[in-house]
Amino acid sequence: MKPDPHSSSVLSQPAYFDVLVIGSGVAGLFAALSLSVGGAADMNMGGARMVDATAGAGGSGGMRVGIITKGELSQSATRWAQGGIAAVLPGDEDSIDQHLSDTLKAGDGLCDLDAVRILVDEGPDAIIALVAAGMSFDRDNAGNYLRAREGGHSAARVLHAGGVATGAEVERALVEAVCASDVCIMERWFSFDLIIESGICKGVRCIDPDGNLTEVRADVVLLATGGAGQLYSVTTNPPEATGDGVAMALRAGVPVADLEFFQFHPTALYHAVTPRPLLSEALRGHGAILRDKDGNRFVDELSPRDKVSRAIALKMAEQGMSHLWLDATGLGGFDERFPTISAMLTSCNLDPAVDWLPVSPAAHYVSGGILTDLDGATGCEGLFAAGEVACTGVHGANRLASNSLLEGLVYGIRAAGAIVSGKRRADATGAIGAWLGADSRIACTGVDEFEDLRGIPSMGTSSLGQESFAISGLTDFIVGNNPAISNNLVKMRERFQEEMMLNAGVIRSADGLSRMEQIIRDTVKLLRGQGYAADERSAGGQAPTKDQVHTEGQGHTGQREFAGGQAPATGNESLSDTGTHNHVHIDRSAIELANMCIVADALVRSAYDRRETRGAHARMEYPDASDTCLVRIVHGKLSV
Repeated sequence: MKPDPHSSSVLSQPAYFDVLVIGSGVAGLFAALSLSVGGAADMNMGGARMVDATAGAGGSGGMRVGIITKGELSQSATRWAQGGIAAVLPGDEDSIDQHLSDTLKAGDGLCDLDAVRILVDEGPDAIIALVAAGMSFDRDNAGNYLRAREGGHSAARVLHAGGVATGAEVERALVEAVCASDVCIMERWFSFDLIIESGICKGVRCIDPDGNLTEVRADVVLLATGGAGQLYSVTTNPPEATGDGVAMALRAGVPVADLEFFQFHPTALYHAVTPRPLLSEALRGHGAILRDKDGNRFVDELSPRDKVSRAIALKMAEQGMSHLWLDATGLGGFDERFPTISAMLTSCNLDPAVDWLPVSPAAHYVSGGILTDLDGATGCEGLFAAGEVACTGVHGANRLASNSLLEGLVYGIRAAGAIVSGKRRADATGAIGAWLGADSRIACTGVDEFEDLRGIPSMGTSSLGQESFAISGLTDFIVGNNPAISNNLVKMRERFQEEMMLNAGVIRSADGLSRMEQIIRDTVKLLRGQGYAADERSAGGQAPTKDQVHTEGQGHTGQREFAGGQAPATGNESLSDTGTHNHVHIDRSAIELANMCIVADALVRSAYDRRETRGAHARMEYPDASDTCLVRIVHGKLSV
């Protein structure tokens, strides 16, 4: 029987869904609405459009749909998106072909043309469906949509809400629509591993709000877990953005690509808060100027983000500065046009009419992710991905500003339509096409093969994914409620983030990347030393010794015995008949840091191998792009 919807702790026994969505950003929420009976019915034409416009899918959704999110439903990177959604609507003077051209130019040679064509062609219908779901865009007195121009765009085509509060409005509308539907909502459930049986994804392993280990099974899993900005100490991403979905895929061997193309937003406010407040690209679109310490303008503010971020980073290094300035003093009507930013600046004792605003680049968006076809299907049967966690081929080496929410909408819709139509396996289209053997202008090459072909010394024999860092057994990451260990994890995470910013940030070098690889492996060793079961704690609340944790009575799986004689499930085993281990309590922060290590390892290895500067990836020793690097570097082994 389907669990009662809208409860955050509905699963006291194993549950089954037709589709299980992991994540509550724009892609996951929109896909869930498309799949649910209530969502399609409540959204009238929008709901029908969302299904009918996708990959030939017919009929309404009507599936048993569950959403798992590790925070509250509204806690996602979507709500932090400021600028808006880029789209060319019917009747606009702008053209869809120009939107396509701008996207391809920003992607610096690595966009999949078919994927981008789908984005710009289907974007207008997605916007109409979003409005039908309750989204309210800014309009003028005549009711026409207001538009902004952002970096890399040749025209003002960015729709926005609340000035620069578009993400918050998107999230509000979709959360309300999902809560009014029959989708089962599981808040504060932390998914940490895919269940793969005979090469087919059958669900996920989770930690429930009470800290218990639980399986949730489904016919199809849609990963929409967002990004990984928390890899870096300076980021615009919320604390939840720890790369969990990509880490799950890497551990399962599902192909992942383009992680080295991590986009840094050029103008995050230089302020001691995390996430860093964004000074939207729309400010530069309206005439704000970047200035160095001498007050000189040094870059075209409307260049694509990678070029502006790189120019700022280089100028900061040249002048020995920790930040530069954005001069918005010449902008009229600041409070009315940018009320959210105005309020934020006031709270920081800054007046944009008088003060130059201190800015520096901040980790913002990963252009790569889990390889998908044009319907969101991945290299594992039964597993789909959409939104920032996916590599659809839309963004290539660098995302065009305000294309991210549009991609989440369009490809969330397409994934839902494909699932409704019965699709379960990827076909040889989109970013995954070359990996599956299709002819493509952009080849997909495994990281090891890429090294062999180009004579690049490998950083190591393998990544930290499936081969040497399987968390699926939880053997080394089960910890009790011990303040000393929790504090140590916080310090480990902060040091890791600082080193990533220093060694794998806007501008990279072989020495820095090699140093970061060693730091990742040192962090893993420290993490392995933190693990213990709550039942094994001493009376004084201290962690047991290494000999106590790693007992001699381990079986062939290498797992220690737990109270009751049971150990957590491995990657190929099921949980107990009750679906939970109530005696096991897991520190989520340890698994988050482990996930960050896995994603960072793949990112660093790809960045080390990619000996060129392209898009959001810049190598100090190789300042130019190279035709020999016009490939996607892939981590993973599975192939449908």
